[in-house]
Amino acid sequence: MTPNVKQLDLRLLIKISKLYYEQGLTQQQISDRLHLSRPKISRLLQQAHDHGLIQISVTTPPGSYTDLEQQLETQFDLREAVVVAVEAGASQEVIARELGLAAAQYLYRTLENNDVIGVSWGLTLNGMVNALRPFEAQNTQIVQIIGGLGAPEAEVHATDIAQRFARLLGGKLTLMPSPGVVQNAQAQIAMMSDRQVQRAFEMFSEITLAFVGIGVPRATSVVLRDGSIMSPEQLAHVLVLGAVGDICLRFFDADGLPVPSAFDPLVIGITLAQLQQIGRVIAVAGGRDKLAAVRGALRGRLIHVLITDDQLAGELVEQG
Repeated sequence: MTPNVKQLDLRLLIKISKLYYEQGLTQQQISDRLHLSRPKISRLLQQAHDHGLIQISVTTPPGSYTDLEQQLETQFDLREAVVVAVEAGASQEVIARELGLAAAQYLYRTLENNDVIGVSWGLTLNGMVNALRPFEAQNTQIVQIIGGLGAPEAEVHATDIAQRFARLLGGKLTLMPSPGVVQNAQAQIAMMSDRQVQRAFEMFSEITLAFVGIGVPRATSVVLRDGSIMSPEQLAHVLVLGAVGDICLRFFDADGLPVPSAFDPLVIGITLAQLQQIGRVIAVAGGRDKLAAVRGALRGRLIHVLITDDQLAGELVEQG
């Protein structure tokens, strides 16, 4: 009696599937054993998938948020989202440390030879540099993309972050030897005429990836702590104009559009337009109080990769 072809095919599909997935044989080994061509083995495995004979599931361990990451990527058209578990109510210092570790791991995974890396300032970027270990890639260069803000000796100062970053990667360094904010237009003109400052600005077009923080314009913000960066009056002014967040002190509204103000010309650093010319901008930002700011940056497509905590990620997905 001639065997039923469908029964024979089903038996063969199951046999090949078990050899491949349960016994760990390669497609070439199965080909040799069953005297079938390797392309046919590949086609039969695909048929087994298509007919539901093979069902693969990936177990997500506690503390992993791959589904949430995928939702963020789809909802906001991100190239990648990295979501980190952070205890509810954690301080900004704790959030910065955890996100900084994730950002360092992301850098190790994606860094390529000849990369030119733009770096800004702040707690999360400092957390990233603190988590880095010496790692040498060929011909890397670090570019400071905003002038110094706050006390020069502070770890969150852009110059200190850029210097430590370059030292850890064994890369070249382009600093921006100027304050991040000047007092008036005349001082801005004088700073922008400096050859080293000009060189930093010229490097912006060569940056292949940039790591930035996202700030929130509020009374408790670091930009108001010692009065050297921004005055309460200047902050009130940008809030009236609709600012919800900033990247490198370039303020944007709820849709991620720039908020021009009298403060803007006083900033020595990259603009949002220049930032959008960079191939890959990675924002490292967390804390539920940054919801409006991060959402604005996402809506305005100011960033390509977001490294954040699970609390903020959940809020972003829920509120859109």
